[in-house]
Amino acid sequence: MEISYKLEHFEGPLDLLLHLIEKNKVSIYDIPIAEITSQYLDYVSQMDREDLNLVSDFLVMAATLIDIKSRMLLPREEEEEGEEEDPRAELVARLLEYKKYKYISQELSDMEDSAGMHLYKPSTLPPEVARYEPPVDLDKLLDGLTLAKLQSIFQQVMKRKEDKIDRVRSSFGTIKKEPISLEEKITSVMDYARKHRSFRFRQILETGADKLEVVVTFLAILELMKIGKIHLTQEHLFDDMEIETLEPEGQEESLELEGLDEMME
Repeated sequence: MEISYKLEHFEGPLDLLLHLIEKNKVSIYDIPIAEITSQYLDYVSQMDREDLNLVSDFLVMAATLIDIKSRMLLPREEEEEGEEEDPRAELVARLLEYKKYKYISQELSDMEDSAGMHLYKPSTLPPEVARYEPPVDLDKLLDGLTLAKLQSIFQQVMKRKEDKIDRVRSSFGTIKKEPISLEEKITSVMDYARKHRSFRFRQILETGADKLEVVVTFLAILELMKIGKIHLTQEHLFDDMEIETLEPEGQEESLELEGLDEMME
């Protein structure tokens, strides 16, 4: 950020140049460099030079004006279009830009002074009135809406919905509640064994039994074999299992599930 210096009534060398131009009532686009440079140097020579940091910008501008003055005395160079180049052009552009910002700052300062004379009382509207919103004008809301735009909006909404889906978790299956407990299945298998005496494992499976049903049935058979209620044989690996009840025929004693709690744990 450039540092702004204010010496007496002038803020920097450009401000001094504008003052001299306005004082001599000359056009900013046709500056009499010799005259303005002479007046500028007179002013600089009267400045307090104890603080060189403050006057350095003024000295640089003085050197710039002397350089422009010397080039004005020499034959001017022609540009590519064949027009003569004005040595004052760059200085004029800087002065115009500075003048623009100076006027803007003055306008802002006047607006600040004017705003200080305005007083505003706080709102006294009831809360229910302050919260009021005018009804939506559907004709204005849907103005310009076409089927193509509506389809585009629909596709964007559906895409945002798809982006929210977790691709990993959405592929997980649903955990179903066990339709039958192991205790109930043991009782069911033992009743079947008392009735049929000798049977195969596939026979005891109900039609349409799912994987969970097969697993629970197999566990029930293993538990019955463990407590000595049935006998299981299998001649070859993966062959169907032959099951035979060990209870005497006609005996209807209650089934004691010894060690079932330990197995479930």
